[in-house]
Amino acid sequence: MPLDLAAAKNIANVLTEALPYIQKFTGCTIVVKYGGNAMTDEMLKNSFARDIVMMKLVGMNPVVVHGGGPQIGSLLEKLNIKSEFIDGQRVTDSQTMDVVEMVLGGLVNQEIVALLNKNGGKAIGITGKDGNLIRAKKLLKRKASTDGSGDKLLDLGQVGRVDKINTEVLRMMENSDFIPVIAPIGVDENGATYNINADTVAGEIAKVLGAEKLVLLTNISGVMDKLGNVLTGLTTAQVDLLIEDGTIYGGMLPKIHCALDAVNHGVTSAHIIDGRVEHAVLLEIFTNTGVGTLISNTRKTGEDA
Repeated sequence: MPLDLAAAKNIANVLTEALPYIQKFTGCTIVVKYGGNAMTDEMLKNSFARDIVMMKLVGMNPVVVHGGGPQIGSLLEKLNIKSEFIDGQRVTDSQTMDVVEMVLGGLVNQEIVALLNKNGGKAIGITGKDGNLIRAKKLLKRKASTDGSGDKLLDLGQVGRVDKINTEVLRMMENSDFIPVIAPIGVDENGATYNINADTVAGEIAKVLGAEKLVLLTNISGVMDKLGNVLTGLTTAQVDLLIEDGTIYGGMLPKIHCALDAVNHGVTSAHIIDGRVEHAVLLEIFTNTGVGTLISNTRKTGEDA
């Protein structure tokens, strides 16, 4: 087959652009929250798996934390178990928790592990219950009353928040060839199991591991200004102003708060990226342009690195 010189030059340019990032981030921990379209579209699933395996092969330490809301909802529907949501969070009774654990800790987790292994990686699936990885506490949601009687605490059932991360298991895998794939299920001191938001778990793990990056895959292009332009190279102060003036609002706020919390507690940068783009993770980490929004507490730059 004759050499396609243009294609060869393009490959060389790509590798040349990626080299400084590979050198810079070798040995660094990068926590990736996996969810949204990237988790359901076959092409995107395989490109995500190749991205993570590539990161490990060039010397980075990727840690994958995954969601599974649509899969949980689908199985609950098949089992005729009604779902109730309060402010976007699923109320989780004991019956629902059984399904959550089955889907997150079993079906979804093992599918991701198999996908990474098929693409040349060595993945191990764990939940927050394994090795007491995620110690949880019950989450009570505070909501202002409409009658002026003061805030009310809403009971969401077995929905939890992260109390403590035990890094022993993660450190062991970090220093090996294995890629941890974590289901966001925690356990309290009495052995009760809790469903925890995957973004929150990813952020907390990034903090305790002192990660270089926290990457949150989403179904949007990133943080946008009021004209719909994607913003990147943002400092935490700039993000605070965007929240104050209403540019960032609604469903984006929880992800933004997660990113800000991580960056304010030692993570070098947080990235909110478009998981609908093939190879989104590699494009964000290994190229100058990226495919989303970078938030940093240490520098103000337009470079997505």
